[in-house]
Amino acid sequence: NSGNHQSLFNEYLRKINGELAYVQLELRACRNQYDGHVHYGVVNNVSDESSKLGTKYSVPQIAFYKGIIEAIVQDAAAQGFISTIDALNIRLENQFLAGTESQSQRGHIPAAFRNFSMSQKERTLEELARDRWLSLTDGKIGLGVRSFLDLRSWFRSNEVPACEVCNEAAVKAELCKNEGCNVRMHMYCLRMKFSKSKAEKVCPGCGTRWHYNIAKVEAVDEEEDASLPPESQQPREPSTRKRPRTRAAIDSDTVEPESSQSTRLTRRSVRLKSSG
Repeated sequence: NSGNHQSLFNEYLRKINGELAYVQLELRACRNQYDGHVHYGVVNNVSDESSKLGTKYSVPQIAFYKGIIEAIVQDAAAQGFISTIDALNIRLENQFLAGTESQSQRGHIPAAFRNFSMSQKERTLEELARDRWLSLTDGKIGLGVRSFLDLRSWFRSNEVPACEVCNEAAVKAELCKNEGCNVRMHMYCLRMKFSKSKAEKVCPGCGTRWHYNIAKVEAVDEEEDASLPPESQQPREPSTRKRPRTRAAIDSDTVEPESSQSTRLTRRSVRLKSSG
């Protein structure tokens, strides 16, 4: 019985995490939002999400990574990727300024940021893709599995819009056709919600007809159709959805996501506000 197997698995997972909690680690599940497949990994519950790269990557490389992540999650169309060209054109100076509050510091951008060359960016992209922090496919940069695992709390604190079905950050998602509605759903969540013949194929937020094409939804292995373990699910929030806000904070040792003013997100425009 698959239900019994899932319950037994969840119980094992709870026991494992009970032990890992003593060393402030967690065995966590996530879905790769590009294909719907479930992945498991051990994450550190102590360090802030971006500083986990700090043991291997330099401060400019981490700033570059953060700039890419911010550009991807701010995409109003929720495509879940940016082009390699757009990624290479990200200015590290902007990342430094966004994380600097002192006017005196703002006037002095470190040489490591100013001199971070195009070839260094290309090598960093290759490293981040190899380490699965990013994915690189046909000239498009998306999030890697490790980012989906490790950045969950960062997604929430930066108000990345959530999927209406699973309440996880909807980085790669389908949007309601109603321009005034902010509902978005992952492709695999759409499959689960609308695959039943009697399911009403309308937006759960505004009631607009949802043009669901089952052939367009990526196939998900049968064993992965089940819900993620309880530890991986987030509680449902009220139906009001928040717009994303992002701000990079960078010092000499680490990178720490910070809160900033709410950023207004519409289909036609995305503006990033950084406190200065």
